[in-house]
Amino acid sequence: MKPFALNKLEYEKIRTELERFAVSYLGVEHIRKMAPLTQIKAIRNKLNETEEAKTLLQTGASVPIPSLEGIEMILDLLGTGYVLSERDFGNMVQYLRSCRQLIQYMKAKEGIAPLISSYASSMHELRPLLSEIERSIHGGRVVDSASKDLAKIRKKIIVAEERIKRKLDSLISRYKGIMQEHVISKRGDRYVLPIKKEHRKSVNGSILDESASGQTVFIEPSDLQGLQMELNFLHADEVREETKVLSDLTALAEQYQFELRTNADIVGIYDYIIARGKYAVSIGGRNVSLNQEGVIHLKSAVHPLIGSTMVPLDFSIGERYKTLIITGPNTGGKTSALKTVGLITVMVQSGLLVPVAEGSHCAIFDEVSVDIGDGQSLEHALSTFSAHIRNIRDILQTAGRSTLVLLDEMASGTDPGEGVGLSIAILEELSQRQATVVVTTHFTEIKNFAERTSGFENARMEFDADTLEPLYRLRIGEAGHSYAFVIAAKLGIPESIIARSREITEAGGARDNTALIQKVSSESDDESEETRPEEYGTLPTDKQDKLMNDEDYQEEVSPSSLYQLGDRVYVPYLKRSGTVYETIDGRGNIGVMIQKDRLKINHKRLKPYIAAKDLYPEDYDLDIVFESKENRKKRKLMNRKHVEGLQIETKPE
Repeated sequence: MKPFALNKLEYEKIRTELERFAVSYLGVEHIRKMAPLTQIKAIRNKLNETEEAKTLLQTGASVPIPSLEGIEMILDLLGTGYVLSERDFGNMVQYLRSCRQLIQYMKAKEGIAPLISSYASSMHELRPLLSEIERSIHGGRVVDSASKDLAKIRKKIIVAEERIKRKLDSLISRYKGIMQEHVISKRGDRYVLPIKKEHRKSVNGSILDESASGQTVFIEPSDLQGLQMELNFLHADEVREETKVLSDLTALAEQYQFELRTNADIVGIYDYIIARGKYAVSIGGRNVSLNQEGVIHLKSAVHPLIGSTMVPLDFSIGERYKTLIITGPNTGGKTSALKTVGLITVMVQSGLLVPVAEGSHCAIFDEVSVDIGDGQSLEHALSTFSAHIRNIRDILQTAGRSTLVLLDEMASGTDPGEGVGLSIAILEELSQRQATVVVTTHFTEIKNFAERTSGFENARMEFDADTLEPLYRLRIGEAGHSYAFVIAAKLGIPESIIARSREITEAGGARDNTALIQKVSSESDDESEETRPEEYGTLPTDKQDKLMNDEDYQEEVSPSSLYQLGDRVYVPYLKRSGTVYETIDGRGNIGVMIQKDRLKINHKRLKPYIAAKDLYPEDYDLDIVFESKENRKKRKLMNRKHVEGLQIETKPE
């Protein structure tokens, strides 16, 4: 799915929340690579894994997931010729012990978690490697028993150190009177005596250092030099033997390189699965039913990032209707509902349990496309409308039957009239492609379109008009309002202004409002071509069937009396409705206006729908409204010449 859509749905925040529950670097890698799947079997398998992980966690036992601390570097170094250190083997011992513990734990949980316990069958205990490391290294140090030669060398070191100690005791007694203090010091790895500076020539040996004040010199007596040199040689032999032991252990580990990597990979998978289970517990996640028919049915769903503070959402789409128009006031929860549906969908397709009630269903989509937010960009010179159009253009390039489209605030950012028309055309196109579409809007025209169009349904976010508080509950099957007048009145706008606002709005929305229709007829030629006294669109299927089967319309009636100027008619073969703009001609054709198109259609291919007398005032001149552009220009030209002629006749000589 497109990263843009996932970002808009705040999918990255879900990844971040999930990372908090991972304990290994490989678990974190799996989470960062997590993305919605599209194969229903793979999704079902992941959901069931997460459900089992949640069950294990709820039994109260802690799942022993190895942390893999230091293992990443060890696995990278194996086979490169690098000799692992004592610390590296200490981390490996901890890792092998944890893997063994995890294998035993999962074997014991096969009954309640058969899916995820099966991964442990591919893990390796590696007992020989673990045993050899434990025999050779303890407490971060190669032990004497790691090799016979090392044991011999360390015995010699002990003897040499004992001889040096006895010699030091003898020297202290001899030089007690000229020593600055009776303390043996070390410079590097050599023992020295702190002798007063003025007596430095009294001691046969080498001066290795001097105090900051210059009053004391640190001398290595000649009697000690041979013993200390012998000790240094023994220490060098010890280091060489320790390196040999570590090298042998590294070679042994390299023999099990494949098994070590396999264990690490499976630990990463377990960490990812258990992290999903922990997250499910934290948000109250639940498993859901899946389908590929675009049916979404959410019960008491909440946005995972909002949690219990959100009013639970009940949402359905995909059965009787595939396009849902959500309306309601600002801050009423429309966008939250939109994001909740989208985020829950992509979470389910990622194998995550979601915060919904029992009995919820989710659909699997190949693509989830969204247009949420205004998308303004000063850097790219994008206005709100331009950003919306670019998003919708991209959506239309891929939208199809297996696409979930989420559109927030359609028709915003431009002229409402044009925006509404464009929005309806886009919704029609998405409906024809059988996409599943959820839209939020404030515009009544879009609500009306949904009400009369098959496959569309209205919904509203509930609002308390008395308290001006949104209730954040979605009610499907009812169109909502923006409550602009109610809110304005409550906030102190004068009642006279509110009343006038209602009057203007009602006049603008009424079909039979004479002033509005007269305004239409007085517009310029181009404008009148685009302005219509009626909205057009495809009729709902039930209305089409009724119109086709109505016996009243099958009677033999004269076409000239049946189809009058301004009548609404239905065109069965186009499954569209239109308006008669020109009455029947000699060939039996009638001029029908469908949206902006003027067509000539034979009267036998038409069905009456709504008579003009039911649409327009009695005193309204339909001849002027529906006359052709050419006739209108001729009439205006004749009127202008007539007026000019009158002016010439009345001009004084």
